[in-house]
This record gives sequence, structure tokens and C-alpha cells, in this order.
Amino acid sequence: MLRLISKAVARRDMAGAGQTMTEYALILAAIAIVAIVAYMTLGTTIVALVNKVIACL
Repeated sequence: MLRLISKAVARRDMAGAGQTMTEYALILAAIAIVAIVAYMTLGTTIVALVNKVIACL
């Protein structure tokens, strides 16, 4: 009986670890998407600003 309970607890712990890992992967993917969108949006602005500075020099 104790062995059965131990196996059940071990399976629950492994399932929780997999779920946590999946959640971290989803958060990482969301952060990557936000970073790419911010870079694409601000990238053109930064290039334009650098070009203005170069033109003034």
C-alpha cells in the first residue's frame, strides 16, 4: 500500500514539473514576441534618429 502511494506521489510531482516547464516556455515565448515587436517598432525610430544626428554633423 505504501509503495502504491509513493508511486502516485512521484507521478504527481513529475506531472507538476512538466506543467511548470510548459508555463515557463510559454512565458519565454511571449517575452520573445514582445521583444521582437518592440525592436521592429523602435528599430526604425532609432535608425531615423541616428541618421538625423549624422546629418547634423
